[in-house]
Formats: sequence, structure tokens, C-alpha cells
Amino acid sequence: MTDQVKQNAPYAVAAMVLGICSIVFGCMFVGLICGIIGLVLAKKGTEAYNEAPDQYTGEGMLKAGKITSIIGIILSALYIVYWIIWVAILGTAYASLWSSLM
Repeated sequence: MTDQVKQNAPYAVAAMVLGICSIVFGCMFVGLICGIIGLVLAKKGTEAYNEAPDQYTGEGMLKAGKITSIIGIILSALYIVYWIIWVAILGTAYASLWSSLM
């Protein structure tokens, strides 16, 4: 019997790191990009893991990367909606102020 050393699943570390970065940078637009890339890499890694589960470890890292990427995408989307509403309110206030001065 030979001891076969298992490798981490492809993209497992990258998906998890990008997922964490998407949460950390969720209040910036960078978090959305990191989250989307992390989610795509987690999907590719999961597909590779499911093809040959006896060759890889790190399924938990893939799941963590997927979950943190989804959370980061949601936080970034909420921040973008907040930013759009804030700019709309501020723009309306400046427009009404400008029209009252004219």
C-alpha cells in the first residue's frame, strides 16, 4: 500500500482568500469584484474536486470561499445601493438649492 499525498483542491486557497477580501473590502467596489472572482474560482474548484475526490483535500476551504464570497457580494451590493441613494438625495438637495438661488 502506497501513501499518496493529497493536494489541495484547485483554486481552494484563492477562493477563500478572495472571499475574505470581498468581506473586508465590502464597503468599497473592490469587494464586489473579489467576491465574483472568488465565487467563480470556488465553482471551478468544486467541479474539479467532485471529478476526483480521492485525489484532493480542501473541500471545506472551497465551501468557505463560496460562502464568504457570497457574503462579500451581498455586502458590496448593499453598499452600492446605499451609495446610489445617498448621491440621489444629495443631488436633489443641491438641485433644489441651486434652483432657489436662480
